[in-house]
Amino acid sequence: MRPPIIIAPAFAGLLLLLTTGCGPSRAPVHSAPGGEPLAAPVAKIVPHRLEAHGEVRIDDYYWLRDDDRDDPEVLRYIEAENAYTEAQMRPLAGFREALYEEIVARIEQDDSTVPYLDDGAWRYRRYEQGGEYPIFCRRRGSADAPEEVLLDANAEAREHDYYNVSDVDVSSGGTTLAYAEDTVGRRIYTIRLRAMATGAALPDIIEGTAGDFVWARDDRTLFYVKREEGTLREFQVWRHAVGTPPSDDALVFHERDPEYWLTLSLTKSKRYVVVASYQTLSFEMLTIPADAPTTAPRVFLPREERHEYAIDHIGDRFYVLTNWQARNFRLMSVPLEQSQDKNAWREEIPARDGVLLEGFELFTRHLVVSERREGIARLRVIPWQARDQAHEIAFDEDVYVSGFGDNVEPDTDTLRFEYTSLTTPHSVFDYDMETRERALRKQERVLGDFDRGDYVAHRLVVTARDGANVPVSIVHRRDLDRSRPQPLLLYGYGAYGYSADPVFRSHRLSLLDRGVIFAIAHVRGGQELGRAWYEDGRLMHKRNTFTDFIDCAERLVSDGWTAPDKLFAYGASAGGLLMGAVANMRPDLFRAIVADVPFVDVLTTMLDETIPLTTFEYDEWGNPNERAYYDYILSYSPYDAVQRRDYPAMLVLSGLHDSQVQYWEPTKWVAKLRALRTDDDPLLLFTSMDAGHSGASGRFRAHRENALVYAFLLSLVGIDR
Repeated sequence: MRPPIIIAPAFAGLLLLLTTGCGPSRAPVHSAPGGEPLAAPVAKIVPHRLEAHGEVRIDDYYWLRDDDRDDPEVLRYIEAENAYTEAQMRPLAGFREALYEEIVARIEQDDSTVPYLDDGAWRYRRYEQGGEYPIFCRRRGSADAPEEVLLDANAEAREHDYYNVSDVDVSSGGTTLAYAEDTVGRRIYTIRLRAMATGAALPDIIEGTAGDFVWARDDRTLFYVKREEGTLREFQVWRHAVGTPPSDDALVFHERDPEYWLTLSLTKSKRYVVVASYQTLSFEMLTIPADAPTTAPRVFLPREERHEYAIDHIGDRFYVLTNWQARNFRLMSVPLEQSQDKNAWREEIPARDGVLLEGFELFTRHLVVSERREGIARLRVIPWQARDQAHEIAFDEDVYVSGFGDNVEPDTDTLRFEYTSLTTPHSVFDYDMETRERALRKQERVLGDFDRGDYVAHRLVVTARDGANVPVSIVHRRDLDRSRPQPLLLYGYGAYGYSADPVFRSHRLSLLDRGVIFAIAHVRGGQELGRAWYEDGRLMHKRNTFTDFIDCAERLVSDGWTAPDKLFAYGASAGGLLMGAVANMRPDLFRAIVADVPFVDVLTTMLDETIPLTTFEYDEWGNPNERAYYDYILSYSPYDAVQRRDYPAMLVLSGLHDSQVQYWEPTKWVAKLRALRTDDDPLLLFTSMDAGHSGASGRFRAHRENALVYAFLLSLVGIDR
């Protein structure tokens, strides 16, 4: 499947930390006699010097870093933390199980995606009763043709505790299937090939990849991206010919700048393979003719500092989404032979104040653009031959998300789009761009007694301390008693220009139906209100993300939505950094905080160029090798800012094989919190021993973690059933 062209600062997820220590220790408490509750683990203290700019920081828990993840002492400590968490949660075991069963009972077991047309075949994924993983299928010729199973991920996952397939695709002539699998959770994929005629596995096994691959149009050439050892940077594009050993593969492009990563795609016309080399704020595209795959890649436009662009192709022109002289982006077009002359670029859609141009889809007779206005993602349809008849697709709700679905074939007047809101399950529509009629093809079915009319959504605007207007999206049961403060879970992210959209999640009903309000603080660092919203929440403006979240929480309290003893906060990855920062800045404001794979040791990580994502993200956080950034990051880095004080109750989640936020960041953070906090509230760390940044694999197993989080939070306000 070819994704739509969308630009946002690269949402990498995040980062990580340093080496090991040795020396005298205080032995941690790993067990307790009989059936007595376990004592909280106590990490040994091994002072470790970290020096930069002539300053020394002492890190007592640096020894918890283990790049190979096999140090017995480290593993014993992590397992002791897990055992302690399980012991503390044991009184809620029945409640956790009931929550899990309740959550999965809402999921339709026998389910499938809406088929989409690609190279004459209708492609889709389906799930079977009890199946954790998708079955990738197609029907050739028509939607009623016999089903062909391309890959049953359940069968492939049988021997693995973790399993993820990044892509499944068939060569242009239909002779060979390729798929990329990760069986650890480190985002290191092995590409495997099968003969379509027999289903037999081919000996071409390509290891150490990013899971990113594209078939050329000759039915035998596969382009793929390799990961660099250690940093896991996506740094090389290689070319493989089916039936030859991977050792004979040809290097196509090597990105030598450690701040740049690579991805691959195929244009809408399927005439060009595109190699994208990108960092947070600078992009460079290279093209290779898909029917002449041995051709050397051609640079579309050389990289320039702070120039972000993405390209696609249809007809005789390339279309360029660019921020060149356009802070909120504009759309240009140009023939390939003139692509390096920006004076030859023709403007198709100008930049506009207050409207962020996020992406586009090309069709033979129409152009469709994704635009964000007033924080809402919208779709606008533009006929190529009658641009004055452009129109925005209208929706009934005030707070929603709309976006592109699977639109692979260009010669159609039907747009596949997706829609959801805080009260409307994920929905897939086919939209006739000529008649403006829409047909609902599928809406996520929520089993049980769900009725979207039982819930109501609001949009609140909070004035931050510096005058910025921060949107907050809120959802709760319609019959909720609003005459008094209620439990409220406030979510935040605020990084990479990633917009935290108000989407529906059926597992969230387990909170809403128990009287909990759910809210999203659309803090700066995201891109909900345009490019400036992102820029005001990164680098030397990063603290705006934290103060925005605090200001939103205070407003929700002052307006009577909730109270500090009923207010919960949740964030993951860069949102986990947000959680760590607000825990240090305003611990009195929250009853509990859940930090999921939190990026909390920011300074130490950003000083270590050997860790995945570090150099790539200098434009997001700053390069602390420069003194100004060092001082600023140190001012908010959650691990460095832990103090001897009371903290809220906290549940911290981690993954041993996480390649984006290394497991030792949350582990060290909890160890330091245990040593310095002065309260007796719960402080729990749970590390998934067979998962990475995204948690457990499988559509049901992941909800074990949701049940843990919900039981933890609800119990703190006296709800245990």
